[in-house]
Amino acid sequence: MKMSDFIAQFLHDQGIRHVFVVSGGAIIHSVDSVAKHPGMDYICVQHEQAAGAAADGYSRASNQGIVSQKSRVGTAMVTSGPGATNLTTSICNAYFDSIPCLLICGQVTTPRLRPNAQLRQKGFQETDIVSLFSSITKYVNRVMDPHEIKYELQKALYIAREGRPGPVALDIPDDLQRMDIDVSRLREFMPPAPAKLKDNSSQIAQVLSLIRSAKRPVVILGVGVRIAGAIEPVLGFVRHFKLPALLTWAGKDLMTHDDELNMGGLGVVGPRSGNFAAQNADLIITAGTRLSQMITGGKTSLFAPQAKKVMVDIDPQELKKFTANDFKLDMGIESELAPFFEALTPAQKKPEDRFASWRAQIRQWEAEYPLCPKNKYDRANFVDGHVFVKEMSKASREGDMYIADTGANISWTLQAIEIKKGQRIFSAWNHTPMGYALSAGIGAISAGAPRVLCLTGDGGLMMNIQELATIQRYNMNVKVFIFNNGGHAIQKQTIDTWLGSHYVAVDHKTGLNFPDFVKTAEAFHIPAMRIENHSQLAAGIQKALATPGPMVCDLLIDPDQKIEPMLKFGSGLEDLNPKLPPEQVAAIMRVSAHG
Repeated sequence: MKMSDFIAQFLHDQGIRHVFVVSGGAIIHSVDSVAKHPGMDYICVQHEQAAGAAADGYSRASNQGIVSQKSRVGTAMVTSGPGATNLTTSICNAYFDSIPCLLICGQVTTPRLRPNAQLRQKGFQETDIVSLFSSITKYVNRVMDPHEIKYELQKALYIAREGRPGPVALDIPDDLQRMDIDVSRLREFMPPAPAKLKDNSSQIAQVLSLIRSAKRPVVILGVGVRIAGAIEPVLGFVRHFKLPALLTWAGKDLMTHDDELNMGGLGVVGPRSGNFAAQNADLIITAGTRLSQMITGGKTSLFAPQAKKVMVDIDPQELKKFTANDFKLDMGIESELAPFFEALTPAQKKPEDRFASWRAQIRQWEAEYPLCPKNKYDRANFVDGHVFVKEMSKASREGDMYIADTGANISWTLQAIEIKKGQRIFSAWNHTPMGYALSAGIGAISAGAPRVLCLTGDGGLMMNIQELATIQRYNMNVKVFIFNNGGHAIQKQTIDTWLGSHYVAVDHKTGLNFPDFVKTAEAFHIPAMRIENHSQLAAGIQKALATPGPMVCDLLIDPDQKIEPMLKFGSGLEDLNPKLPPEQVAAIMRVSAHG
């Protein structure tokens, strides 16, 4: 059997039905085999970075984002040299966000491989991707024995899915891909025996004791809860004790907006109510989040000063990373999430609701400091970012998958979005490259998402604008909404804060240039429209969503609209910009002082 045919069959047997490709001389045999397989299909993207992001989006959208040894894994095939190196950004996205992906890279033929590391290159378009990818993958290897291909594929996918998931890569020389192999001689990978679950009984008892003595507890939930398949046990624990829950950006879709225990988010861009809750809490329990500085604030030592802090994570390195300059982690619990939180939820009837007044206090802050006050709707020119997201939330339907890009647009989106039942939202949370959303949308649609709402910025779309050709070619139900403020607004705001508003390389006046996005979309044969103000907003959104197939909607956002509220480095989470009167902040922080 031809090795490339074996690869295609193996991928099919793993439940993988689509492969994202940019063809090239060193990968044509594997792409050809996928094309000839009756149960497989390939999606031609325009750039290898997009192929990697599409594979990433495919994994996130598949199986509700839950990772197990049976879950589908997004797969990309690219050629050697620049084809492989162009994957780097997208591999970083998957690695930092714990997303299983399989990247198959063609390589020059074995006689043309350099004989030693001192020789820079022997074969044309030869690059040592094993060394290059070793720090951003869970596993990478070059296949040099054709009869090791089954072993390497099995091992790579096992590693991609096990424990804390992540991307894996295989480098396969061109001459091996086209070689006939004896399938009966193929070596198989034998997974190690599952590790025994840790005995966390004493820690469970301690956590239960902390809950019993707490007056102002908060649970912080991240996307790791979804990846681990632990939504039911974790939310069961939250509901059992009626604990107020704060959701990280990546965990935003773990609970619906109207859930009585969903207290919104927290972090560098608020909301204020969630930040006040964290800063006044006497107990914080986290699951599925690494508590990055985007959550705790740049000066992490100021995070939740009154609280005992409990972190549950499968990765021991995440529990060990805190230094003397960070907050004190009182309990770092290494455990799979599902069994730990199942054990935390006693079988007896639910205890008395002791935290009703504490939840009411958080709701009061939420009402007093709304992210999108009604007067934002009054403006006659431009579209307010928050108002658009609120109106989009109303018009969206069950099953919609939001994919956000980076920049000001993601901040406005995560501040204002109202998640409904059955909806998902994701982005490249920790690496955050501009241009991710459109490419990831290609993967999500290929994985079966009924409709993708791609929320991107003008700067972000320019990074991968060529993928408009892909969504048009495959008639993908991707609605692209462009937050068009004529520049890189988040950088302008940073320059306002630190460089006295001396703008450089952030808009047309200072060096950037953007096309007419409506005309550009039409040049790609995609329907397009522009929304200039709030009077056009509701009808414009409905028209965009009702248009069959791909659609581009250009939203004219005020170039001067800032991300508000937002933390300036050096302040605690309770003290976001624009500043509240000091006495007001002091009164809010006295909640914890009064017990």
